[in-house]
Amino acid sequence: MPTRQPARIKARRTPGDLLAGLGALVVLVALIAGVPYALFRLAGPPLPPELLDLDLLTSQVGTSTIVAILVLLVWLAWLQLVVCVLVEIYAGLRRVGMPARVPLSGGTQMFANRLVSAAMLLFTVSAVALPVAKLTSLPPAAPGIVSTGLSATSGPAADERAELEPVQKAKKVYVVQPPHGRHHESLWEIAEKCLGDGRRYPEIYRLNQHKEQPDGSRLHMADLIRPGWVLDMPADARNIHLVPASQPRDDTLKDHRDKPVELDGRTQTFTPGRADLPAEPAPEVADPRDSAGDRAGDRAGDRAGDRAGDRAGSGGTRETGPGQARHDTTERPSQTVPDSGRQDPGQVERRDPAAVAEPPGSGQDAGQEAGLGMLDYLAGASLAAAGLLAALGRRRRQQLWHRAFGHRITRPRDDAAQAELALRLGADAPGSRMLDVGLRLLGRSLAAQNRVPPTIYAAHLSPQTLDLWIHPPDPDAPAPWTAHDGGQVWRLPAHEGRMLDERALADAPAPYPGLVSLGSNGEGRVLVDLEAAHGPIGINGPQATAALAALAVELATNRWSDRMRVTLVGFGEELTVIASDRIRYVGGLAEILPELEAAAGGRAHGGEVLTGRIHGRAADPACTPHYLLSAIAPTPEEGRRLALLARKGVRTAAGYVIAGDVPHATWNWTITEEGRAEIDALGFDVAAQLLPRRQYRALVDLFLATERLDGEPLPDEPEPVTHTPSVEVRVLGPAEVVGPPPMEEGRAVIAVEMAVYLATHPGGVHPVVLGGILWPRGVQPVVRDATIARVVAWLGTDSQGRPNLYADESGRLRFGPEVRTDWMLFRDLVRRSHANPAGRPALLERALSLVRGPLLNGRPRGRYAWLAADDLEYNVTAGVADAAHRLCEVRLARGETDQAVAAVRAGLLLAADDEGLWRDLLRATHLTADPVRLRAVVDALHRRAASHPYGGGMAPETEALIDELLPSWRMRSAPTA
Repeated sequence: MPTRQPARIKARRTPGDLLAGLGALVVLVALIAGVPYALFRLAGPPLPPELLDLDLLTSQVGTSTIVAILVLLVWLAWLQLVVCVLVEIYAGLRRVGMPARVPLSGGTQMFANRLVSAAMLLFTVSAVALPVAKLTSLPPAAPGIVSTGLSATSGPAADERAELEPVQKAKKVYVVQPPHGRHHESLWEIAEKCLGDGRRYPEIYRLNQHKEQPDGSRLHMADLIRPGWVLDMPADARNIHLVPASQPRDDTLKDHRDKPVELDGRTQTFTPGRADLPAEPAPEVADPRDSAGDRAGDRAGDRAGDRAGDRAGSGGTRETGPGQARHDTTERPSQTVPDSGRQDPGQVERRDPAAVAEPPGSGQDAGQEAGLGMLDYLAGASLAAAGLLAALGRRRRQQLWHRAFGHRITRPRDDAAQAELALRLGADAPGSRMLDVGLRLLGRSLAAQNRVPPTIYAAHLSPQTLDLWIHPPDPDAPAPWTAHDGGQVWRLPAHEGRMLDERALADAPAPYPGLVSLGSNGEGRVLVDLEAAHGPIGINGPQATAALAALAVELATNRWSDRMRVTLVGFGEELTVIASDRIRYVGGLAEILPELEAAAGGRAHGGEVLTGRIHGRAADPACTPHYLLSAIAPTPEEGRRLALLARKGVRTAAGYVIAGDVPHATWNWTITEEGRAEIDALGFDVAAQLLPRRQYRALVDLFLATERLDGEPLPDEPEPVTHTPSVEVRVLGPAEVVGPPPMEEGRAVIAVEMAVYLATHPGGVHPVVLGGILWPRGVQPVVRDATIARVVAWLGTDSQGRPNLYADESGRLRFGPEVRTDWMLFRDLVRRSHANPAGRPALLERALSLVRGPLLNGRPRGRYAWLAADDLEYNVTAGVADAAHRLCEVRLARGETDQAVAAVRAGLLLAADDEGLWRDLLRATHLTADPVRLRAVVDALHRRAASHPYGGGMAPETEALIDELLPSWRMRSAPTA
């Protein structure tokens, strides 16, 4: 279907352009050549003898020395101008897009940009340097189309077309560019690039809110934009595309959906939300000698600003999560696509359902939005995500207590699995730790000095610092905290926070449990203290309930509080499954107000609350916090009673956040339809932390899955392993690929992860799906394909000369028969042990010898998030534990107690949380008749349970077994430092 194009204007130079270019050229020659000539003639060289005299530092400074310094500064200014001119000329001639940013040269580079742009009009109408900005370049304009002042050179094809009348009125649009590595564009950066000031991003947001985008979604939150979106821009924007003012938005989206981009001399069309379909056959991805793939890799790795990488009109392929690729439902002519792994499986399936099978793990269109939706909200709630993962880990430990032989624990499915993936991607465990440990250290330091802790109204947590906004201002902040802004802000640098000893502060009380995330301001998380309001907080807006749900989840799972109660009124009954010890639900305010009023009489207030906490009285009911979150607006009488609970504006160990109009509310908190959070009293306006209905349901389902204790049967036994491997991918411990030559460290991480995923999914994976798995936040197709080509070349060929990694007839990437994993060999050895009772011990020992540590131990933070929605982690843990248990039983039946102990310890290297193995170890060690050895095992188990990052203690069955084997353990065992 043809798309409507903007009007084309014939490229030409006006007399004014020629005059301006001639003048600019004269000025450039005068500045570049005339200035140094004049300086040499009148002032001498840049470093005169006066400045080379070492006595200058101790002698009296005279007039000649001052003149020499001023001359040197002029020389430096001239040198800075020369560098700016060279950068602008390079950008204009090579058409790399945005010129490189010269440090400390804002105004100078802008001046050079204008001079060079005008001068180049003398030679060509298309080599105009783009105005300076911080982000990556725009793609070259399509022939005959005007785009941002880049006049395209008219070609023969353009001359044959009938020319349209010039557009008298135009509007400006910007296409969100694809990510480069882990960098994604934000509205702030786009405003800084196109409007010159990042603080103007609300203008862009207001112009585009709720407008449909090429992928069918809409802009609801200012910090959630996607590559390929077409944004309307203010009238003064630069570095944008021009379209006719009268053009309907649907036509604008179609026009920018298929922007042609030059790549290695070929024209390719990239469409947001779908795989790239080359206009001509692409090289076979399975060929390790593919020079085009090598060139693409060089561009992707070293030339992020090159035309091949800059796809403002496309955004590349935005993946929705593991096993899911977003399909484009727009009808297009059928195209012939080679077996290069570039076709979209969804497109092929619609043209010919028999052409390609469903990618592993991919769902229908309704399920393919799951990953992206989870990322939008759950991954953005970084502190809440860290707390939820810790709570989930505790529940998984309890599941393992009940795991039966031959079964794995129940894993989440669909949206619940995508929710866990989003939590793993977004969780800020270091930030959560810094907030927790930093506040505990602050409380301990103030307690040691017998000082009353200040009131913290809000906090800002960024990768660089933790800032606390306190009242009253106090310039005397205890080290390592430092005071700023006259004592209004206490700051803990991140490097100081990372060095704090968490174990030394384990018994320090949490002084500010009411801190909870309000949202993000683009630089970090903004938190407010519910207790600091000294009264009810009214929350209004169409997304008030989603904000209340997010508050509840973070309060119930955060690590910077010791004990608390959270009462949910009129919503969130299902959230009790997440933290039943903290959350409770009531149907209305009338049910809870009498209890609150009865407790308020004995509740501490003012400085007593904070002082009591830092001195270790957190267990005192007067200091134990209680937070009320209500989705039901109060009646006038209930509002009056809530206001009285606040003790006339003084601090209590309580917080009340009530939806609707609340009489006498201390703070009014507004959640706009666009997802902004505004608190009038504090002057905050940030992107709100929300938990909409779908994400809410996914979280509940995720935790409900942990309540299923019956488990799931392990999959059937695998096919025999018959080939001698040329490549072995090891996952039973640190991830390793044995066989190929070493790869440079910067690229090895993603290459090994790709090899691990492909090796553990022998059915094959389509490149589009693989891109969504390895880069769940999105990736440029050129980067994805270059990485695949690099891994193909790295893995080489097998003994028959066949590529170890190739694309099959359906376009799926597969490993050849001479690639295996240690997990495949492990399962094959276990299978063979079942059929050979006589050789069972040797086979099982050989299988357990493959275990080198926890699954994929030491994986980088943020990588391998796909494990959350995959069977691998669950199968491996259960399979290794079962093999160790079976070998232990065989050895004990033969009276070989030492070998039984060794078998269990081999299994515990990977399945350390499986307490069935710990009980096997206790029984086997007891049978050695060595009480000292048994005592060591009990002490080690006790210490591990007490210091486990997820907590939870030991299973009741384990404690009962210890009581039977070593009755005195409770008196003698204690955690050691």
